Amino acid sequence: MTTETPRDTVRTRRDGGSAVLAGAALGTVAAGVLAALVGALVDGAPAAYGALVGTVLAAGVMAFGLVTVNIVAGLVPGASLMFALLTYALQLLLVLVALAALDGVAGPGEALSRGWLAGALIGTVLVWLVVQVVLAARARIPVYDEPRETVRTGGGS
Repeated sequence: MTTETPRDTVRTRRDGGSAVLAGAALGTVAAGVLAALVGALVDGAPAAYGALVGTVLAAGVMAFGLVTVNIVAGLVPGASLMFALLTYALQLLLVLVALAALDGVAGPGEALSRGWLAGALIGTVLVWLVVQVVLAARARIPVYDEPRETVRTGGGS
């Protein structure tokens, strides 16, 4: 006997992307808070502030990229690779602009530790990427859309 089940691949892609976003954001924030605590214990308040700013910058930029690429992949799958590459370039530009703006806010070492900001930024981006790859590999997000009718599952005679 054969069972037919309808598939909503757009909903599956959206829900899978939301789970990946939430997991990656949670892992990034946890790593950033840990870096801020270590920074506060080792180098004081400027290190903790620097680590927190680096974490917020990393989480914001990476979330922007994940959400926009996921939206485009759902709407126009053929353009998703090109859009992902353009989004990567835009993410780099956003980080550079944010770092340049932060450089002009206060003198070196007055409010933020540059070393802790850079370390937290790099570390939390790496944590984001690892968590995102692990969660995306485990998510059941279809690579391509199946025909609109139905999908046949199960075996039978």
